[in-house]
Amino acid sequence: MHIVVNLDKPSGMSSQEAVTAVKKIFKCRKAGHAGTLDPVATGILIICLNEATKITGYISGLDKEYIMTGRLGETTDTYDSEGKITSTRNYSSVSEADMRAALNLFLGETEQRPPIYSAIKKNGEPLYKLARRGETPEVQPRRVRMDEIELLSFDPPHFTIRVVCSKGTYMRSLCFDLGENLGCGSHMTQLRRTRTGMFNIKDSAMLDELPAKTEALMDINTALSHLKDVVLNSTDLKLAKNGNPVKLPESADLEQGSHVKLKVPDSSVFGMAKVVGDSLKIERLFNI
Repeated sequence: MHIVVNLDKPSGMSSQEAVTAVKKIFKCRKAGHAGTLDPVATGILIICLNEATKITGYISGLDKEYIMTGRLGETTDTYDSEGKITSTRNYSSVSEADMRAALNLFLGETEQRPPIYSAIKKNGEPLYKLARRGETPEVQPRRVRMDEIELLSFDPPHFTIRVVCSKGTYMRSLCFDLGENLGCGSHMTQLRRTRTGMFNIKDSAMLDELPAKTEALMDINTALSHLKDVVLNSTDLKLAKNGNPVKLPESADLEQGSHVKLKVPDSSVFGMAKVVGDSLKIERLFNI
């Protein structure tokens, strides 16, 4: 069973615990997720089974949509409600207009510093482990992109926003930075991922709905529908199956550096490739 599962992860469960639970349900050999979701968060966690584990990298880079609730007036060391309170400030002067103006500042590309309590690694070790030991390693900012930020509710000290953003954007950091911009501090209290690329929360399944909820299950081809197809002839097919690069078809209209699905004439997917110059560089082959 080489499928992709659109799981609605429950709060309190780590991404790896969710992978283990799904792996047990489907009694599969291999499983992996395409993009970590914090234990406190709920919502879409894409889990790939067996040969589908080879496509996690082609899904994790897709844009995400989140619904986040935060609390004004308090900051924590983890930037969410799981952490220790590090400061308390007055938020009474913050208006809805102030909130909307501050949110607009984060639209587009911006530099964001990830929280120290994160899975980002430094010298091969996750930052959260260093933080738990009392160390304070410097966290380098990274370029992120926020395409949409919508204020859904404002009831001080609480507020809820919807965000559409690029891979690597930390909602906890957004909440922290927002609070600093407003001058009162804030931390995240709830987070729900509602979309990853074409994967939507309405089609996801909770653990107790698996494996019966079939709309939450996809084959490899469907899960990669955001990528273009290249159908190879018999000669190129032999080259590709041996891992050799193949000439880019003259009719192909593909961007340099883009990824494509490799197909045989009957339209079944057998691998993944990257457009490099006038060739397709083989990256993954499926043993299906």
